[in-house]
Amino acid sequence: TFASKVEIDGETAKVTREVDGGLQTVSLKLPAVVTTDLRLNQPRYASLPNIMKAKKKPLDEKSPADFGADVAPRLKVLKTEEPGGRKAGVKVKDVAELVSSLKSAGVI
Repeated sequence: TFASKVEIDGETAKVTREVDGGLQTVSLKLPAVVTTDLRLNQPRYASLPNIMKAKKKPLDEKSPADFGADVAPRLKVLKTEEPGGRKAGVKVKDVAELVSSLKSAGVI
């Protein structure tokens, strides 16, 4: 996700992305789906005549089966449950009331 650099070498791809601690590089087998950062590429903007030509061209639709891709889910949901309830918070009118509430609770 958010790849900043993609290198393809035969049957594998080396993908680099920016994380909080620096750069993370992973290697993966092709075919693969990689999402990229907007800064990776500067797209060309289509001219108006090319946009008009594109509207007239046929659009071939392909299914995953056409490429021999298995799209069966690999994860199984075992259980879902709602998070536990929380008790309502307390609204205070001003800072003085907040400070006194915190002092009585032993926080400050």
